[in-house]
This record gives sequence, C-alpha cells and structure tokens, in this order.
Amino acid sequence: MSGQTTEISFQSSQVNGMNVHILPTAKFKTTTIVTMIEQALSEENVTKTALLAMVMKRATARFPETKRLRAHLDFLYGAIFDVDVMKKGERQVLQIYMEVPNEKYLSKDATLLEAAIQFVGDMLTRPLVENGAFLKKYVTQEKETLRKRMESLIDDKMKYANQRVTEEMCKGEPFSLLVQGRVEDLPSITGEELYTYFQELTASNPINMFVVGDVEPQNVSEIIRAQVPLERTNVKALQLTNTAKQVSAEREVIDRLDVNQAKLNIGCRTQITYKDDDYPALLMYNGVLGGFPHSKLFVNVREKESLAYYAVSRLESHKGILMMMSGIDVNKYQRAVEIIKEQLDLMGKGSISDEELGLTRATLSNQFRELTDSARGMIDFTYNGVISGRKRQLTELLQAINDVTIDEIKQVADKVKIDTIYLLRDKKGEAQ
Repeated sequence: MSGQTTEISFQSSQVNGMNVHILPTAKFKTTTIVTMIEQALSEENVTKTALLAMVMKRATARFPETKRLRAHLDFLYGAIFDVDVMKKGERQVLQIYMEVPNEKYLSKDATLLEAAIQFVGDMLTRPLVENGAFLKKYVTQEKETLRKRMESLIDDKMKYANQRVTEEMCKGEPFSLLVQGRVEDLPSITGEELYTYFQELTASNPINMFVVGDVEPQNVSEIIRAQVPLERTNVKALQLTNTAKQVSAEREVIDRLDVNQAKLNIGCRTQITYKDDDYPALLMYNGVLGGFPHSKLFVNVREKESLAYYAVSRLESHKGILMMMSGIDVNKYQRAVEIIKEQLDLMGKGSISDEELGLTRATLSNQFRELTDSARGMIDFTYNGVISGRKRQLTELLQAINDVTIDEIKQVADKVKIDTIYLLRDKKGEAQ
C-alpha cells in the first residue's frame, strides 16, 4: 500500500464510571469533546431519548435561559455545541458535542479546556430542574419542535422512502423505529418523567467520552473527574436483540404520494456486521456495487440505461443491512429492478473488472486514511469498535481492504439477499 497512515490511538481509562478516551495530537487548533450515552432502541424509550436531547441543550442550572447558555458559548470563543441522537444498529445514542479553540493559539490567558469540560459536566450532572422535573416551558416547546420534525419527514421524499423501507423490512425489530421517536408518545411525556429518565441514563447506561486535541491526558482526566462528578457504580450492559435475520421471501411494498420523481429503495440483509471477519470484504462488495461513482449501480442503472437520476448503495454496519437507493421515472420501475438485480447477479458471479476492483480499493482506502484529518472521524471510527466489541486498528483495516480477493467478495454476495423492494410513486397509473 502506498501512502503513510497514522494509527488512531486513543488512551482509554475509567473516570467517574465513564469510559474516557483521549487522543493527544497537535494536528488540530481546536479541542473536540464528544460524549456518547447508549440506550437500547425500544418503543418505550425512543421518543424520550430524542426529546431529552432537545431539552438538555436548552438550559442548565448555571445557565437557566437559552439566551444565556448561547452567550456563554460565544464567551468561549465561539464554541460549537450540540446535543442530538443517532441510530447505530439496535442502539440509540444520545451524543453531546463540544468543540473549542485550543487555548495555546489564543493571545489571552484562558482555561478553555476546563471551561468546555465544565460545560459538558453541566449537561450531565447540573441540569435545570424545578421540583424534580425539567422546566415545563422547555419540555412543551421541544415536544412541539420534535413533533414538527417527525411530521416533516414526509417532505423529504428521499429520507421518507428510506425510513419506510426500513419500517417494512424490519417490522417487529427495534431498528424499524425512527431515531426521533413516535408522534403518539409525545403528549404523555412529562417533565418529571423525563428527568427521572435522565437520571437513569446518566447513572447506569454506558457512557463513552472522547477528547481529541493538543492536550495532556492526565490533566484531561483530572478535569473530568472534578467537573463531571457522576456517581456510576452499577453500569448495565444493554440488552440488544439479535441482528441476524434470514430472508424467507422477497417483499414488494408500494406507497403512493404526490411525488414528481419515484423513489426505489431495495433493502438487503447481509448477515455481516462490523465485528465480523468478512466485514472488509463487505466494504469492497458495497463499493463495487454502489458506493461510488464508478460502481455498477451508478454506471449501469444511471449512466448506460438512463433509468435513474441517482443510484447508490450504503451499509448499516451494525445491523448488517445494505440499502440500494435510486430516483426513477415511475414507468421505468420494472426495468430498474431488473437491471439492479442483474448487478447483484454479476457480483455473485465475481464478474468484477480490474478497474472496478482497483478504483474501489483505492477510494475506500483514501476514505479511511482521511479519517485521521478529522477529530470527529477518528472518534466515530473508534466508537464503532467500542460498541461492536471489535476494536479494529486503522492499519489493520486498510491492509484487510488491500487483501480482499474477488472470491471473498463472491462469498459476501452469497450472503446478500433482497428482503424488501419499496417504491414511493405518484397516485396515477400503474408502474411499468
């Protein structure tokens, strides 16, 4: 392999019952702090977790008004801050993001690192609470904001189609849930219930805190110990459902809305996740199939046949799902499905050109190398290893990608099965 790769090497320890991962590097002029709190995806908690993220970032005990909280971020030299949720396999992850300039690059004496960690500590240990409840005003406002966000999903037809195929494909599985939750849950959630839930999460759910920047690890750990005084003596292991599911039959689902361009999404089960030995071969499989502009879907479905406005595939590596997505003229539906299936057949036969193989290998390798240029990229890479139970080294993964053979891609192809074909189309006529 050409090109140098810097290994992603966090120093990990336990501080106040949290897993703290610190990466000292002079590469960046900012310090990035990301805190991940895990929850098992479930109907019971999905909406509460999403709402909690929104309420948390409105205020703290130290900054009881949103305006004052934002003013403090400005005081910290324009610190970047957010709290949101994401879905990784059957996990819903609440994440607190904080990025501040490194004080070494400021002309004035400043203790920005400590101030930033203190602010994260405010989120985790010093929330704004009255009579054992989050403020009703903020809870009410954020419930309405969250409701609008969920209901607006239908306005983004690409995201809507992706959620609908996920719901149909994973019916009865936690992964089918929208990460923002369910509208019907919102009316009954109270400030008291939400604060109780916050206490449970911060007391006993897995928490991983990452710090990347030109910092001294021992100093960072001491600041976290002082500024994030969590009492966590009984951290629970999440009870996650089995991610593997065999496909018994291909399903077709058609929704009709007022759309100008139809959305064709095809969901496949791969039976392979991040922790598995054949994950690098799955990355290569997806790259050859639809991950890049040189891939089979783009070239054959979009370019040669002019059947689609876009045609891509992507992986959900913690769930073992491959999703093919395209925007088509609805009268080309049957032909588009036919051509897409032909590309899957070619993958199964190992009909992959040297150019497809070489471009995919090079593009994937470049993507992973570029992670070292981004604090967030290095955090996400390491966190994938933490939650999957397989902490991959970057150099190891790059070597594995370089070593993948066509036979190994064919073995992956044998596992990939179409589960659900989903079409979002207009309300007129029949698809051809």
